Amino acid sequence: MGIFSRFTDIINSNINNLLDKAEDPAKMVRLIIQEMEDTLVEVRSSSAKTLADKKELTRRATRFESEAQQWQEKAELALSKDREDLARAALVEKKKSSENAQTLLQELMHIEEHIIKLQDEISQLQDKLADAKARQKAIIMREKTVNSRLKVKKNIDSNKVNDALSRFDRYERKIDDIEGQVESYDLGRKSLADEIAELEADEEVDDELASLKAKMNKK
Repeated sequence: MGIFSRFTDIINSNINNLLDKAEDPAKMVRLIIQEMEDTLVEVRSSSAKTLADKKELTRRATRFESEAQQWQEKAELALSKDREDLARAALVEKKKSSENAQTLLQELMHIEEHIIKLQDEISQLQDKLADAKARQKAIIMREKTVNSRLKVKKNIDSNKVNDALSRFDRYERKIDDIEGQVESYDLGRKSLADEIAELEADEEVDDELASLKAKMNKK
């Protein structure tokens, strides 16, 4: 069974519980990321043990191969001394050592295949984890944004806002009334500046009238 199959089994119940409770997406993503990280730790630990087993099997296979070579040399020595019985016995031991070495080498091949697949799955899970973390940031940002928009929408449609605006209108109307009362006190009253301005205006009209008369007399 691959990492992803086991990973799915691990988090499936938790996700289903979240969906049943209608939890927020950000919390669900955090849970998935946590489960993925826990799975990575577990798988890396298992991978480290597998690599240690590989080294142990390699040492044992090498030792059996060395023993087979030693039994081969002993068989040759016994045969050179005309001890065919000892040579035969040495060859029997050589055969046992060679078979043991071959069995371990076959196990090593299976372990090698398993390690390659494991490393590939770990790489895939790391990519998925990086993608999940990137999407987590986007989801959290979107959640904050949409919650802010929701608050704004609620405030816009809130009766409290409408009531406040109505009060503003009433306050403005009251201020208009007060300003009107202030201005009414000034109606019909002329300030010193106003009277002087009127005198200046009268002088301008008198000057223009005198000029017009002089012009008419010349004609």
